[in-house]
Amino acid sequence: MVQKKMQELTDFLHYHAHRYYVLDDPEISDYEYDMALRELMALEEAYPQWKDAASPTVRVVGKVLDGFEQVEHQVPMQSLNDAFSRDEIMEFDERVQGTLHEPYAYSVEYKIDGLSVSLEYENGIFTRGSTRGDGHVGEDVTQNLKTIHAIPLRLAHPVPFLEVRGEVFIGKQDFEAINQRREKRGEPLFANPRNAAAGSLRQLDSAVAAERKLDIFIFNIQRIEGVDFTSHCKGLAYLAEQGFKVVPSVCPYASVEEAFNRVLEIGEERESLPFDIDGAVLKIDSLTQRKRLGSTSKCPRWAIAYKFPAETKKTKLLDIVLQVGRTGAITPNAVLEPVRVAGSTVQRATLHNMDYISEKDIRIGDMVYVRKAGDIIPEITRVSWEDRNGNEKAFVMPEFCPECGERIERSEGEAVYRCTGGNCPAQLQRNIEHFVSRDAMDIEGLGPAVIEQLIEAGLVHSAADLFSLRAEQLTVLERFGEKSAQNLIAAIQKAKERDLSRLLFALGIRLNGQRSSRLLAEAYGTMETLMEQDEAALTAIHEIGAKTAANVYDYFQKPHNRALIRQLKQAGVNMSHRQEKPASGLLSDKKIVITGKFETLSRSELTKLIEQNGGVVSGSVSQKTDYVIAGEEAGSKLAKAQQLGITVLSIEEFYTLLH
Repeated sequence: MVQKKMQELTDFLHYHAHRYYVLDDPEISDYEYDMALRELMALEEAYPQWKDAASPTVRVVGKVLDGFEQVEHQVPMQSLNDAFSRDEIMEFDERVQGTLHEPYAYSVEYKIDGLSVSLEYENGIFTRGSTRGDGHVGEDVTQNLKTIHAIPLRLAHPVPFLEVRGEVFIGKQDFEAINQRREKRGEPLFANPRNAAAGSLRQLDSAVAAERKLDIFIFNIQRIEGVDFTSHCKGLAYLAEQGFKVVPSVCPYASVEEAFNRVLEIGEERESLPFDIDGAVLKIDSLTQRKRLGSTSKCPRWAIAYKFPAETKKTKLLDIVLQVGRTGAITPNAVLEPVRVAGSTVQRATLHNMDYISEKDIRIGDMVYVRKAGDIIPEITRVSWEDRNGNEKAFVMPEFCPECGERIERSEGEAVYRCTGGNCPAQLQRNIEHFVSRDAMDIEGLGPAVIEQLIEAGLVHSAADLFSLRAEQLTVLERFGEKSAQNLIAAIQKAKERDLSRLLFALGIRLNGQRSSRLLAEAYGTMETLMEQDEAALTAIHEIGAKTAANVYDYFQKPHNRALIRQLKQAGVNMSHRQEKPASGLLSDKKIVITGKFETLSRSELTKLIEQNGGVVSGSVSQKTDYVIAGEEAGSKLAKAQQLGITVLSIEEFYTLLH
């Protein structure tokens, strides 16, 4: 009787989850669903021998993972060639015609702006889910994928094996809600839904993934046993019957003209959709014809992605305000009437400097066009001249810093204005934000809101003060409990052991980046030795330019900077370089340029991997470049490498080189 009740509850919950998350047509309240889930959990705890392998309770988050295991894709998860014009679509169609010489149809579907994943089912049960990775090897993120209710845990009609490919995303409304919660907690906001989805899926704690409201659309059958299909559209219809949330509105089109008209329709729908897209995908519908067309090592010849131009919106420029950076640089920022652009609501946009404002003749009160550079950073592209009415006001840079009241100056030959105040509170805030950032001292838990609290409470006047903080000083502050205070103190203590190269970068010396910080640490070994060097000695280090050397030398000549170094040393912060042996000498002295985007790792992680194997990362392509590693959306650097005949590697070819 109990076993039957457990099965009834399992079936009941699966049915209503499908109604809610896939069909968007709920039949019961959230309360009724939660009560049934709670009842099933209680029965499973009492009678674990009768727990269904696909029980809805497996979506309930469990232990935190230590890391993700690698998964080798049996069917490569390839990327798509991009098109940006009708002519390029027609050229693609001509290539298809040249191979097939017979009638064919296209399917057209939304290009969801998310993270590609693979889902595997054995005998109808969801067994494993993985990220795309480099297309050949991804990461096992099964536990995080199980938190997505739109993914069926059991197929409606079991088959021996099924692997499907889908795109994980966060809906527009859910993304706005996430950022509102983060803003209230003083946490940095996500740049766009895609970044948020990608970061959520790679959380070691599935509880984090669960609260991010991840969703998914399935768009392809990778492998299947027990069933055969003749067309892509029929395959998607089959997947919908199995309980999947498939990418909508895909019907086949008999000609490329009809297919492209649908692409244009999708472009018109873009803003009204509840999820973000960055294009549309055209695919040959016949699976037999797909086999005849084949694939290159990276992309299928039977599909192409039409990428929409960067979304641009018109809104009103309400004001121009100044932001003081950690080096005193003053950046004008536009305050805008809120407008949704490329996946998020934009209320501010960078104006770079006064030259930018003057060149574009941007005035307060103007109607302006806004886009996101690289789909991340909001910027004003131009003024809507036809909307001017004479009430607009030209912006004038003030004489004094809005934060500390000290004079603002512009050095000859520079576009940037700077605050001359040595004790500017805005500089202190930005300096410490940089000091604790991931690539610097990497102190977890010290976000902008916490730093602001510490400064306002008079607990921190420089970065050195962080290392003398005590838990009892933190617990009296808002949002700090005993546990969170102890965690922050532990993170600060851990940061004392960071390498000298990280400390040098954390100091925020102008023009001194991560690469030059590492070179300086390797050259001199200790902070004391480095501080004794003159400009000539610093410039003698390969790759250290004259301007960087001058800034490093000037930094250590100033008494208040030397005092900061003394305080850090007294606090127990490491002042030495711990020489890391290269993982291999395979890239010894090879000059490598990175260009494009990579799903498997960040730009900084790839740089570290290259350096660990003896390579040198360069920012520009020249005859001296040995390799260019090109990801998706690679641009001018890739073109120059091809022009110069330099070896270009995909990320998977780079991994092969290391092994």
